[in-house]
Order: sequence, then C-alpha cells, then structure tokens
Amino acid sequence: MSNPVLVDQIATDVVPLTARVGAEIRGIRLGASLSDATIASINQLLLKHKVVFFRGQDHLDDSEHELFARRLGDLVPHPTQGPVAGTASILNLDSSRGGGRADQWHTDVTFVDAYPKFSVLRGVVIPKAGGDTIWSNTHAAYESLPAPLKLLAENLWAIHSNAYDYAAVRPRASAEERKHFEEVFTSTVYETEHPVVRVHPETGERSLLLGNFVQRFVGLSKSDSAKLYELFQSYVTTPENTVRWRWQAGDVAIWDNRATQHYAVNDYGSEHRIVRRATVDGDVPVSVDGRRSVTHVKSAKPAAKAA
Repeated sequence: MSNPVLVDQIATDVVPLTARVGAEIRGIRLGASLSDATIASINQLLLKHKVVFFRGQDHLDDSEHELFARRLGDLVPHPTQGPVAGTASILNLDSSRGGGRADQWHTDVTFVDAYPKFSVLRGVVIPKAGGDTIWSNTHAAYESLPAPLKLLAENLWAIHSNAYDYAAVRPRASAEERKHFEEVFTSTVYETEHPVVRVHPETGERSLLLGNFVQRFVGLSKSDSAKLYELFQSYVTTPENTVRWRWQAGDVAIWDNRATQHYAVNDYGSEHRIVRRATVDGDVPVSVDGRRSVTHVKSAKPAAKAA
C-alpha cells in the first residue's frame, strides 16, 4: 500500500540544487522496503532533476544497496568488470586500484547498445578534501543548441567504443591504471553506433548522447569528428548545465544515465576514495527519426602471452 505521508514528505523535502539539474531529497531512508508510491516518486524526481542525492544512508551495505536499486528496475553488471563478490552487479570504484578514477566526461557504458537506465552510487570512503562528482543535464545541453546545430546533431550518428587511445586521454595515469584498462576494461571490445540525439523513452525529451566513449561520427573523418565533438560537448559541460556534489561517506547519488554525463574530479592526490555503483538495465536508444542503436562489434581480446 502507498504511504501518503511519505510521498508528501518527498514532495516537500526536495531541495533543487540548480535550476537545470540536481536535487537533494531529505527525510528518506533508502531500502528495499520503501512503498511503491515512494519508489514511483523517486523515479519521477529523477526524470525531472536528472540526478538526485540522499545524505546519511550509512545503513546501506552492498546487499541492501542492491535490493534498493532493484526496486528501480532489473540490475545489470558492468560488461567487462566483475561485480563485488557476493553481489550481482555492484561495481567497486577504488582510487587505489586501476579504473577507480573516472576523470573524463562520460555517460556510463555507452559502448553497448542498451546501456544502463539508472546508476545508484554510494559513498564508502571519501577524501577529506576533493573527490567531488559533477553531473551535466544533456537534455538542457541539447535545448541550448542554436537551431542549425540542433538540426546537424539530429542527423549525426557516432561510434562509441571502450577501446580508445588511453594514453592520449589519460597521460598521467599510473601503470596499474593502464594495466587495468588493457586487461580488464577492454577484455571484450565493443563498438556501438548511437544517434547523437536520442529520444527519452519516458519523457520524450531529446538529449545529446556523447561522452568519452565516442570515437568518431559516422561518415566523417577523425579530424572533422574531433572538431564537431568538441563543439557539441562544450554545450554539455557549460557550467549552467551542471551540478557539483561534495561527497560524504554514506551519501547516495542516483542519476538518469539516459539524460546525463558525469565527471569524477581527480583532485584528491593520494587520499583514498571508494564509491560503489549498482546499475539498472536500460533500453536501446532511438533517434528522432525512429532508428535504433546497434552494436557492430563484440569481440573478446586474446589473452596476453607470457613473456
């Protein structure tokens, strides 16, 4: 049964963080036992604000984290990185290990066709200073485009892949991070063709589908693709379309991965940072003219030969 008091409490305890993206929801203890009405309210707030935040969720462990996330939809593990032992989908992002510093603008896992719908991220170990995450509203970015650029974007498709020039993108990465990229993150190589503008299946809103997994635009050279990418991406990262969250241990952030990009700020040096993520399975994007994304390549890399 629904709990009108709790649903009303969500409505009155929503604190928008900016006009375009982000809200903090107060007075809610996340868990699997929340009413259907409360889960529906959280879903609606996600669609409106794109990313929502909850402080003080220290009671959550990996199991309860997953049980709550499952209330938002079916869970899916990362396609190349194994989940935390004993869980179905929890991804451990540890700054002291390879792959733990996601300091590039991206939408999660766009190198596959049906990439995640929602991501549910929990702060476990947070640096004393630094380690914020920034999110951008990619629908607001699309709406910010002048009409000629909207028309161009709506007719472009892009190849997304998890196999890219890692050294060029992250020249200061550690040896362990480079090894993780080569041996784990790209253990299976994907290439997927997505529309640059996708139509949201629940809201009907149009958003820019870009991020660091984009390799090139279909039909354009690498050089032309890079120039156009920077142009469109600049609308995503403009400060007016973003919100920045200062983490505390026990915080939870949930975002609509179909309408956002995010960036984990790598400004905490050797301090330790651990966040853990559960992801809700998504749908195959659809372009403004009704065409669907398609994965062209899914290929396991051969194991490296011992020296």
